[in-house]
Amino acid sequence: MSSNQVKPPAHGFSTTTARAGAADHDEGQPELGTIGELGAAAIDLLIGGRELYSVFVRTLYYTFNGRREKGVVARQMYEIGNKSLFFLCTTMGFIGMILVYQAGLQAKRVVPDFTMLGAIYLELLVRDFAASIGALMLATRVGAGIAAEIGSMVVTEQVDALRMCAADPIDFLIVPRFLASMLMTLCLIVFAGTVAFVSGAITANIAYEVPYQTFFSMQMIDVGDVSIGLAKCLAYGAAIPVVSGYCGLSTFGGSEGVGWATTRAVVNTSLAIIILNFFISGAGFLIFPG
Repeated sequence: MSSNQVKPPAHGFSTTTARAGAADHDEGQPELGTIGELGAAAIDLLIGGRELYSVFVRTLYYTFNGRREKGVVARQMYEIGNKSLFFLCTTMGFIGMILVYQAGLQAKRVVPDFTMLGAIYLELLVRDFAASIGALMLATRVGAGIAAEIGSMVVTEQVDALRMCAADPIDFLIVPRFLASMLMTLCLIVFAGTVAFVSGAITANIAYEVPYQTFFSMQMIDVGDVSIGLAKCLAYGAAIPVVSGYCGLSTFGGSEGVGWATTRAVVNTSLAIIILNFFISGAGFLIFPG
């Protein structure tokens, strides 16, 4: 096989990108037309959803029944948590300042009363903003890193070597990241959310002269807000390594394929976070209507 030919995936994973890349080399094939392309895209989407579901189920199975090398989860916790702390806190700090400043501007135009600004901001932060925005930030750093690392192992045939040793790549590569990501996503988002709230309090004090004792109000927070926020943290922490790991395992085609896998990991993980946010928020409003 020449160097510019695309090597088909030998690990059982197929993707839309893979089909699109392979299609560029099928110049002799007749054109499908608009309906045919839509049908092919729908079939690829179903196949991808089935394979992603398979990765998720096997991840859950090996979480309780797999073999675990000593210290591997701790190393992943360091990679995910410690190396993301500065990036996440800096991002959330600036977002907190922007949100409070813009909210204050709108409140000033309608009712120039800032006594509830901190309480409402804290409720939105706990219920949605901290988890969703923080997870989207983590998807760009952690998700891309997981897909690039596993994708590189695929194209260098290290994953095939694992299979030859009767080891499941999901057990050895995805499960440690799955456990570490769930725990560290929760810790990082709680810490970064605190940074966002403090930065918002400083902004409100400087821009609108809101006293700190007025801004630091928890009268709007209830059990439902905390429960929904924690559920989102755990769900996002589980989704990032599963989706990114699936993208990494479906890599083919050398270094170019690793780049595609990284891009798909960021896009698909972000999409998964938004979809999970919709369903968890909907369930939260039904369970905790107040």
